[in-house]
Amino acid sequence: MGKLFGTDGIRGEANRYPMDATMAFAVGQAVTHVLRKPGHQTRVVIGKDTRISGYMLESALEAGVTSMGGTAQMVGVLPTPGIAYITESMRADAGFVVSASHNPYQDNGIKVFAGSGFKLSDEQEAEIEELILGGQLPSMVPAPRDMGKAVRLNDAMARYIVFLKNTFPRNLSLEGVKIAMDVGNGATYEVAPAVFRELGADVTVIHDQPNGLNINDNCGSQHTQDLRRTVVETGSAIGLAFDGDGDRLIAVDEKGQEITGDQILVINAVQLKKEGKLANDLLVSTIMSNLGLKIACEKYGFVHHASKVGDRYVLEDMQRLGAVLGGEDSGHVIFLRHHTTGDGILTALQLVASVLKANAPLSELATLMDVFPQKLINVDVSRKPEVSSVPEIVEAIRRVEAALEGKGRVLVRYSGTQNMCRVMVEGPTVELTEMYAREVADVVAAALG
Repeated sequence: MGKLFGTDGIRGEANRYPMDATMAFAVGQAVTHVLRKPGHQTRVVIGKDTRISGYMLESALEAGVTSMGGTAQMVGVLPTPGIAYITESMRADAGFVVSASHNPYQDNGIKVFAGSGFKLSDEQEAEIEELILGGQLPSMVPAPRDMGKAVRLNDAMARYIVFLKNTFPRNLSLEGVKIAMDVGNGATYEVAPAVFRELGADVTVIHDQPNGLNINDNCGSQHTQDLRRTVVETGSAIGLAFDGDGDRLIAVDEKGQEITGDQILVINAVQLKKEGKLANDLLVSTIMSNLGLKIACEKYGFVHHASKVGDRYVLEDMQRLGAVLGGEDSGHVIFLRHHTTGDGILTALQLVASVLKANAPLSELATLMDVFPQKLINVDVSRKPEVSSVPEIVEAIRRVEAALEGKGRVLVRYSGTQNMCRVMVEGPTVELTEMYAREVADVVAAALG
């Protein structure tokens, strides 16, 4: 059995190893043990998104926590960043999120937050893995009288709504502002509309009828076609699309055009710099960010730092370098002055605030960054050797980079959560970019498929 934790917790197909009830039970036990403080009963918050498998996995986690003498604090369906917030604000020792983020319903995952609201360190994850895979847990359970219990936190959603509303500037009003919203049949389906309506917005919501199987199904942040149409039909000023667990935002302007995560970063960075609030004049994103983001940073006078892919690495670099804004093109955006993790609803509030402050339509603000044509192809692979160790892939990359003559780039990397290799090419035209991406992807498929 290999490593359990990927770039964003443990993930896999539900009801199959490692995403089965047996593993969830063991994870509940191990986290409760590792984060236990002497003379203190470990308190663990447990929440989930709307997948049907969430019932099984939250129950197994609850059983693991209580069997190890901890108290499980159950919050039900709540976005991932909401669980991070509740964990920190309730001074719990850990928080579990049962979710596979933007993946289809048949997948699920377990993300773990420390009591600080930040994700676990690599060392803590390694200790938890060792306990689970080493088979030590059954001998570590306490006596029957020292077992724990479970309680339900009925006001968790209300607490999170208040937190979110308090991040929106008090001198701004959403009264009468038309907003369209796609909640992806996921964890934001109640919270996001409530936040914006309580702030006075005129909200139209789509894909807000989760049934356990329709999460992320042709909706949400990865599939904005319905939202784009809804924005135009309703005359909305902005469209907001969230993924299944609510830590991503992709926006749509008033003309029905999609706004990428990189553009959201630039729009907010420019506004923060105007206000003197962009700490160290620094914006952190990943190596996957569009080339246009780097050029925009140079144009508007702030520094760009590119981290490894994964919001945890963005966060680590933000903390190390003293940045307050960072994120990924996928729509994970971290406002470190407000929260410990990427939060789609919080990002939506800050983006809407930037639009109101600029007194300009979102379509105009989107032009702050020129988006280079980009093609991303996901290739299913059966193995994941170092890319640099596969000669035919190395040669394909070299050949395409030479053809681009410095007017684009090639990036080939593995997914941290799926058996997939991502081939990304940026170039001067859509046609050339797609042709070169397909050329490299075909080589990857032949070598690793």
